[in-house]
Amino acid sequence: MPQKFYADEKFPLPVVTELRMLGHDVLTLQEAGYGGLAITDETVLEHATQAHRALLTMNRKHFVALHHTKSNHAGIIVCSLDLDFTGQARRIDSEIKSRKENITGKLVRINRP
Repeated sequence: MPQKFYADEKFPLPVVTELRMLGHDVLTLQEAGYGGLAITDETVLEHATQAHRALLTMNRKHFVALHHTKSNHAGIIVCSLDLDFTGQARRIDSEIKSRKENITGKLVRINRP
C-alpha cells in the first residue's frame, strides 16, 4: 500500500524521486512552502502530522528524541546517510510494505546495509 510521506529539508531528493516512482506520495518541505525558513524540528513534525504524512529525515538524533516526547505523529522514518539513493528508497519501500500495522506513532529506522 502506498504511503504518504513528508520529506524534511535535508532529505535527499533522489530518494524522494525514487519513492515516487515506487508509487508513494511524497511532499517535500520545500514543496510545502517552508524551504529556507529555518523552521524548528518540532514545527516540521507538526506540519507532517497535520498533513497525515510520515516524516522522512536524515536528522536521526533530533527526531528520535522528538519521537520519545511527542508520540502523537503520523510516523517518523529516520535514515542513515547512504549515497545509494535507489537502494535507500527500496529499503524504505520494503520496510513500509512488510509492516502489518500502520506506522502512525511509530519510529522506523532505515540503516545503510
